[in-house]
Amino acid sequence: MRGKLFKTQEYLSELTRLIKWDVMVEGEIKRARVAIVKGEEPYEALNRALELIGAEELISQKDKVLIKPNYVVAKHPSTGVTTDSRIIDGIIQFLRRVGVHEIIVGEGGAGDTERAFDVVGIRDVIKRHNVRLINLNNDRLVRVRVSDALALHEVGVAETALKSTCIVNVPKLKVHHMALVTLSMKNLMGLILPKSIMHDQINEKIVDLTSLFKDKVKLNVIDGLVGSEEDEVHGSPVQMNLIIAGRDIVAVDTVAAAIMGINPEGVRYLKLAERRGLGVANLSNIEVLGEKIENVKRRFKLPPEFRNSMII
Repeated sequence: MRGKLFKTQEYLSELTRLIKWDVMVEGEIKRARVAIVKGEEPYEALNRALELIGAEELISQKDKVLIKPNYVVAKHPSTGVTTDSRIIDGIIQFLRRVGVHEIIVGEGGAGDTERAFDVVGIRDVIKRHNVRLINLNNDRLVRVRVSDALALHEVGVAETALKSTCIVNVPKLKVHHMALVTLSMKNLMGLILPKSIMHDQINEKIVDLTSLFKDKVKLNVIDGLVGSEEDEVHGSPVQMNLIIAGRDIVAVDTVAAAIMGINPEGVRYLKLAERRGLGVANLSNIEVLGEKIENVKRRFKLPPEFRNSMII
C-alpha cells in the first residue's frame, strides 16, 4: 500500500512540475518558457531554440500554417530591419519534419512588399520548398470585430491569416520610435490594413491585435542575428547572433526587450497584455532556457523619444 502511495505522490509531483509552465489559473498566468540561443550558424541556432521549447509539440500535421516574417520595407536583413531568409528556410524545414503540408509565407509591409520579397531573397526559398508566398496587402480583407477591445474595436484582416490555423511569428529584434520595441506582438500589424489605424493609442491597439490572434499564434521566433537600434527602419545594425523563441508571445517579447537592455516594465503594451491575460511580462515568472539574458545583453541605442526610458 505504501509503495502504491509513493508512486501516486511521485506521479502527482511530476505532473505538477510539467504543467506549472504556460498555465493560467483563475486569470493569473504562472510561468512561461523562452529559449535564447547564440551562435554564428543560423540553422543550428534555430533548431536548438526550437528543441529547447519543444516546438514540435505546438504544431499539428493538420495545421494550415502561415509564417509571418517582418518585411516592413525593402531592406536587406543585414541592416537589422528585415527577417533573415535563412530563418524562414529553417522554419519551413522544421515544419516539413513535423509533417505539415499546408505552408504559406505571408507579409504585408508598410512599403513596397513585392520589392521587399526580392531584396530579402525569400523568393528563392519559396521556390525551393514549393510553398506559397503572399503579399497580404493584396489579399482579400475581412472586417473583424475585436472582443473587449481597449481601442481597436474593428479592423480589416487579411483573409489568409483568418483561414490559417497556426501562425509562426518571425519578427526582428528592434527598437521602435512609437512603441519603444517592435517584436512579436507588433509584427502582427502586417496582417491588417490600413496600418495607419494603429498609430493612435498604439500600445492599446497592439494588445487588441494580439488578443485577436492569441489562439492562432503558436510559435514566436525572433530573428536576433542582426538587430536594429535607434529606429525600426532607419536605425543602425547590431550584430547579436541570437535566436529567441517561445510559445508565450508576451514572454518572448519581454525577454527580447531585456536583451536589448530595456526594462520590460517600461514597455507599456507588455504590461497591458499581461493584465489582459495574454502572457507573462514579469521576468521572474519566465524560465529562460539556453543562454542567460545577462550573458547576451547589449544596451541598444534608443529612439530620441525614449532616451529617458528605463534601462537595465
